Amino acid sequence: MSETKCQYANNYRKPPLHTRFKKGQSGNPRGRPKKTLPALLLAALNEPVFVTIDRKRRKITKREVIVTQMVNNAAGADLPRDQDADRHIDTMKDIERGAGVAAPPEPRRFARPTRR
Repeated sequence: MSETKCQYANNYRKPPLHTRFKKGQSGNPRGRPKKTLPALLLAALNEPVFVTIDRKRRKITKREVIVTQMVNNAAGADLPRDQDADRHIDTMKDIERGAGVAAPPEPRRFARPTRR
């Protein structure tokens, strides 16, 4: 075998020379990207949680939990908490707009059953 074939053999743990890191060059020059407040908030709101509704366990997002609790508090006339919830909703919308992320799609509405 020639000397060049031994040096440039692409085997296990021996990538081709043109794809290897150059001497003194880091593999990730910019480092890990920093997490921003909008990214953290969106990640937290999209986390699934298990909730018991009418003695049935359901898996829904934290965003849905917040909206459900707001509606239940509004039905119970718990006004001070509703004003805080409105501020939270406005903050979530502003951050989603700033992050350039589209809001999750609205749930599909069921059509009314037709009578025969």
